[in-house]
Amino acid sequence: MPALRSETVLSMHHWNNKLFSFRTTRDRGFRFKNGQFIMVGIKVEGRPVMRAYSIASPNHEDHLEFFSIKISDGALTSRLCHIDIGDEVLLSAKPVGTLVLDDLNPGKRLFLLATGTGLAPFLSVIQDPETYEHFDDVILVHGVRHADDLAYQDFIDHDLLQMPYIGELAAKQLRYFTTVTRNEHPCQERIPALLTSGRLCSDLAIAPLDPATDRAMICGSMAMLRDTEAALETLGFVGSPKQGVPGDFVIERAFAEST
Repeated sequence: MPALRSETVLSMHHWNNKLFSFRTTRDRGFRFKNGQFIMVGIKVEGRPVMRAYSIASPNHEDHLEFFSIKISDGALTSRLCHIDIGDEVLLSAKPVGTLVLDDLNPGKRLFLLATGTGLAPFLSVIQDPETYEHFDDVILVHGVRHADDLAYQDFIDHDLLQMPYIGELAAKQLRYFTTVTRNEHPCQERIPALLTSGRLCSDLAIAPLDPATDRAMICGSMAMLRDTEAALETLGFVGSPKQGVPGDFVIERAFAEST
């Protein structure tokens, strides 16, 4: 197990009976790139139980925020969802991950494609001034099963736009698109279908996807990753082959199983 440090829970929020988020203190020496993840956990019977969590807060904040699913029989999340203010959680010291701007080729539009808690890394990315410096337009797409799974919707629609400096950038350059597959909603299609059919760009009234100028980041379930990667490749996009080598799109594969 890599070196671990202890941080204190500052706040806890339950979005519904399946999703929660929490904030912790942040060691002053801890540095990360927006979009990266670390291992987060607690001690169970004296031993650490850890899993990978994207950091949802941007790297300029003095706290860390994480977004999680609840699994009733999960080794970690069944316990982690009961933490409260003042409790201690364990964090690994080294951030890693492929959802970073450095691994994308230069482009004009950035598509952030997420399902479920795969939204987490993009919450930090859309609060990063460099995102808006690198790209003219940023399109955040969040796909969920049920309408009440659209966590952070009010934050993206309202709170983000009130933030000093970032709010002005987001108001001009950020577009937010949601799709809900199991409830009545203006869009009920899966993200891969939205890409291949052209509906995403059509509904947003923007130009069709173009591998010459568009870039993408993808985070979600393994099925979503597989199908979205295939959809982009069909459209002529070439993914980053490995960390440190830029591509037209990048994928985070660290969250195949949540426990």
